Amino acid sequence: MSKKIGLFYGTQTGKTETVAEMIRDTFGGDVVTLHDISQADLSDFNEYEYLIIGSPTWNIGELQSDWEAIFPNLDEIDFSGKLVGYFGTGDQIGYSDNFQDAMGILEEKLSQQGGKTVGYWSTDGYDFSDSKALRNGKFCGLALDDDNQPDLTDKRIQQWVGQLKTEFGL
Repeated sequence: MSKKIGLFYGTQTGKTETVAEMIRDTFGGDVVTLHDISQADLSDFNEYEYLIIGSPTWNIGELQSDWEAIFPNLDEIDFSGKLVGYFGTGDQIGYSDNFQDAMGILEEKLSQQGGKTVGYWSTDGYDFSDSKALRNGKFCGLALDDDNQPDLTDKRIQQWVGQLKTEFGL
């Protein structure tokens, strides 16, 4: 198993895919391999020591459809020993009561399967009511809102990738 990072994302409108590409490019080189979850095989998760999981929150606090389709099958994967970072795209104004819920749903599932969460992110600078992605007052991963805060996306990605490099020991 290499130290390379597998980044698995689901995308509905293309925003999450764009963010996945930005994260890959920020890591630099060929460290990160992208996997569109709609085309990934469950065994692909086993190829990596480090994972990054990305999903938009869809409708009212739901998983993006490709993640929803494979969600029950995630129980078949042992994530023990894997460090997992999460990122989500969402709208904190329009969906204030369930901002970043999909990220929280995925983090909870992979943690139950042994994954160790890294990349916790401060809620400072966000304006929302509730989220399933909150863990001890922080987001369980990078929360992005390109609808209301597009000017902060690049800076947040730069900062979070730097944090992940440290936490992954890269």
